[in-house]
Amino acid sequence: MAAQTGAVLLLVGLLALATMASSNTEGAGDILYSQRQVWKDPNNVLTSWDPTLVNPCTWFHVTCNLDNSVTRVDLGNAGISGTLIPQLGQLKNLQYLRLHGNKLAGSIPASLGRLTKLVELELQENMLSGTVPLEILSLVLVGDLTELNVAKNNLAGTVISSKPRVATVIHDTLKTTS
Repeated sequence: MAAQTGAVLLLVGLLALATMASSNTEGAGDILYSQRQVWKDPNNVLTSWDPTLVNPCTWFHVTCNLDNSVTRVDLGNAGISGTLIPQLGQLKNLQYLRLHGNKLAGSIPASLGRLTKLVELELQENMLSGTVPLEILSLVLVGDLTELNVAKNNLAGTVISSKPRVATVIHDTLKTTS
């Protein structure tokens, strides 16, 4: 009887771990694949972003932590074009979003301001327009965001860059207030 109880507990524990790992990657995989569907990828850098590979941690340009949560998306100078989807703001453990040097257009989704663990947001050298959402600017003031680079886009508005622990807030046509 004790052996059966031990086996059942082991099985329940393994199922719980599998569920946790699955829940960390399933949503992220769906979000990143949805983003891929919106982008044009002439250099085929996103070919590994395959929805049949459940775990996005195996995809190129995606890095995960030990819990299989997506922490980085590195697609600088990848030649991609298109817009950013608001669902990116649901990647709750994302720390680095590097999309510089592409042909991204449209506005920066305010939902990226929900990425409270974001350390670097590199969107420079694209064709983004509109303003930098206040939700993202608040990450500079009260979050972990230490580098926000939006230079060489078609953005307007005001950026506050007077936080002592911020390494860099880079912009070009935006006004700066201290």
